[in-house]
Amino acid sequence: MRTISLTPQEEILRQLLLDVSNYIGMQDGCVTPQLRFTGGWVRDKLLNVTSKDIDIGIDSMTGYKFGTMMKQYLDDPAIRIKYGEDVLGGLAKIEANPEKSKHLETVTTKILGLDIDLVNLRKETYVEESRNPAMEFGTPEEDALRRDSTVNALFYNLNTSEVEDLTHRGLQDMGLGVIRTPLPPYQTFRDDPLRVLRCIRFASRLGYSIDQEAEDSMSDQSIKDALRAKISRERIGIEIEKMLKGPQPRHALALIDRLALYNTVFTDPNQSSQLIVDTTSWSKSYHQLSQITGYVHTSASTLGSLQTVKKILVNDDHDLYLAWLLCALTPWAKTENPAIQKPGAKRNPPMAAVVAREGLKVENRSTNVIKDAMVHLPEIVASKAAISTESQSVSIPMKRKQASLSREGLGMAIRRWGRHWRSSVLVALLTEVMEAKEELEQDQIVEQYAAWLTLIESLCLLDAYALKPIVDGKQLLRVFNRASGPWMVIALDIAMEWQLRNPGKNSPEVAIAEVKARQKELGID
Repeated sequence: MRTISLTPQEEILRQLLLDVSNYIGMQDGCVTPQLRFTGGWVRDKLLNVTSKDIDIGIDSMTGYKFGTMMKQYLDDPAIRIKYGEDVLGGLAKIEANPEKSKHLETVTTKILGLDIDLVNLRKETYVEESRNPAMEFGTPEEDALRRDSTVNALFYNLNTSEVEDLTHRGLQDMGLGVIRTPLPPYQTFRDDPLRVLRCIRFASRLGYSIDQEAEDSMSDQSIKDALRAKISRERIGIEIEKMLKGPQPRHALALIDRLALYNTVFTDPNQSSQLIVDTTSWSKSYHQLSQITGYVHTSASTLGSLQTVKKILVNDDHDLYLAWLLCALTPWAKTENPAIQKPGAKRNPPMAAVVAREGLKVENRSTNVIKDAMVHLPEIVASKAAISTESQSVSIPMKRKQASLSREGLGMAIRRWGRHWRSSVLVALLTEVMEAKEELEQDQIVEQYAAWLTLIESLCLLDAYALKPIVDGKQLLRVFNRASGPWMVIALDIAMEWQLRNPGKNSPEVAIAEVKARQKELGID
């Protein structure tokens, strides 16, 4: 039998739990619970991956009852001295809910710096209209077979210190690098369609393939329909976020693409008739982003351009997550919102933002980034095109080209695009790559964006959106001695253009003189 080498903290935890189990067995009317570390912790330990999240399966009582008796056990001062005064954190009870029966009486707590979930072993019985099964106490075998994949169904028995593979496939599938369901995949996904996305997430996280029979079931239209009907969009959004924040988001998106799940996952659930978007060229987008972020399958000739793009557009982990989220939505970039525009109402949001908000329940801040990126896309493409020597004389008049590449022209554009302009530029780049017909054209697009971004950087405009104006509205009201109105916006823009054109000069008087000289543009006498 396989065993696992425990860290000192894990060994103390194991002994503590066994002591609690023996204490419970000595109480009237109680049997000694058998305990197991279950699921992801076992998998990660076998892969030599550090894990601080441990699920503890209990065979004869709820997690809440076990946690309550553990607190009783630790109330003994001698026991606290043995394990240390701060071994046990606060126990948090999750009330049993018959309508959401996966939420049995479990306990989440922190012990020895490890995040612990205490829950009883269980078996599940599903009904057609819900992914939330009826739960009852189960055997270790029944608990293993209910899980989404064999590699997540491994147990570590605290009494024997041995790994238990009760599906008889988990260890083998880990060796093969395969995600396989313990039970027949069609019924597994029919019972709980969220397992489709969980299998994709674990395949991408671990770098595994998915068993062919499972893939066939995941692509089945009835499973797709069940995923849309039975799973809340919040749960879908959580799985997608975990994929995109994981180590291999490109792998996850490629699986969604290959299994024809895009229009099931990335959709507006409120549409009376589902709007289908074309994903034929989507692979170009996520392959390109993987090249930008990880220089995967990159030629020496394009490496410099990719490094420039990444350096300027992707600065931290949050930028990286946003980049992959935006990449996932690029098929929607140029799709018109079919909703009827109400007279006098705000412009309907772009479909990509609607899909993010309604289909994935993305939080408002990121949804606004997506919306802005889609709105600014045409202007960004036009601005970047001005630097292309191939298109200068054909598509952009020289005067317009010079204006768009001037310091004030670029600076004012970045101020319009706002603080998340880098994300907007990335969407424009990926959208153009998706539309490219040949790989050489894709490389040229990246080179053009790299040259354009290098120009912006050389002009010290990367933070132009945050530049503090040296002229404000109050000053202009005093100078022109009139009420505020539409003229004010134009006047402030003229002053900012002067400020951008003259970096390092901080004279409000000279900037205001520029506004006076162009007073006709304000539409006032």
